[in-house]
Amino acid sequence: MSAPGPRRRAAGGTVTAPVTRRTTLGADGFVLLVEAAVPDLDLAGWLAGRRAELLADLDRHAAVFFRGFDVRSAEDFGRAARAVGPELLGYLERAAPRHEVADRVFTSTEFNAAQWIPLHHEMSYSHNWPTHLFFHCAQPATGDGGATPLAAERVITPLIPAEVRERFGRDGVRYVRNYGPHLDLPWQEAFQTTDRAEVEAYCAASATEFTWLGDDGLRTVARRQATATHPRTGETVWFNHAHLFHVSNMPPEVADALLREYGPEGLPRNAYHGDGEPIPDEVVTGIRELYRQHALSVPWRRGDVLVVDNFLATHGREPFTGDRQILVAMSDLYVNRSVW
Repeated sequence: MSAPGPRRRAAGGTVTAPVTRRTTLGADGFVLLVEAAVPDLDLAGWLAGRRAELLADLDRHAAVFFRGFDVRSAEDFGRAARAVGPELLGYLERAAPRHEVADRVFTSTEFNAAQWIPLHHEMSYSHNWPTHLFFHCAQPATGDGGATPLAAERVITPLIPAEVRERFGRDGVRYVRNYGPHLDLPWQEAFQTTDRAEVEAYCAASATEFTWLGDDGLRTVARRQATATHPRTGETVWFNHAHLFHVSNMPPEVADALLREYGPEGLPRNAYHGDGEPIPDEVVTGIRELYRQHALSVPWRRGDVLVVDNFLATHGREPFTGDRQILVAMSDLYVNRSVW
């Protein structure tokens, strides 16, 4: 953001710029740090009218980290996010439990605190996804860990073996998900409705096959993209959930038990090549490891806000102990018009 905004006169008559900017959080300018240099600077007010400048920074850096601003509540965070993306998004076709704590402001993924959440692009298993993600630290981990690792897709995509990129680019990814009260999420939570007709309409509109199972189960099958093209920069990047949904991402003992009980098509979630062929474990294991090797961990302080371009960067979560609350908002829905 090139325009620093009006300067303030500090005690003693010194004129102080309201923010400082530096790009030392990552190699090649990955993650821009913008720090408030004066007290009680309201982030929503400072961002007002700066959307174009922030988008230019995101195009260059992929993520912008705001520190030291006056963001004290979920409502403050929501106002700041709306200063960038006025229409915040809901969250349908969920892959993880969340709670809405303010209007279109959600808790981050509520998975076991002892587990890593591998780096990923938000909702890259779907036919539509948010372009921009907003994270807010309401409570850093009171114990150890809890950072949000990020990785630059400009670094990762070229490192994926050419034969893997060619196969995935040609065939896409086939996702099989099973919803139920005792297996993954209930479909009512994932689709935020208790009306089967609404789920069927969503599936029909998104080229998703669906099968109702028993009294309260649902299986969906969808073929989706493996890469995506950034709507502003024109860059094509790796963009899918294969490494996250693939059975190899489960603890081996859990995967073995579920396979014995339900078989490959009955797993809570799994990913295949778009033609239905299994994806070798080593392919997705290698991708998960690439993200880990090139991740930059962002340690949280209370009040921090992180804005991420969902095309150009992946995010995850380190394990943690104690209490922790990171809030999330999303904006600028992108709809993939390609039909497999």
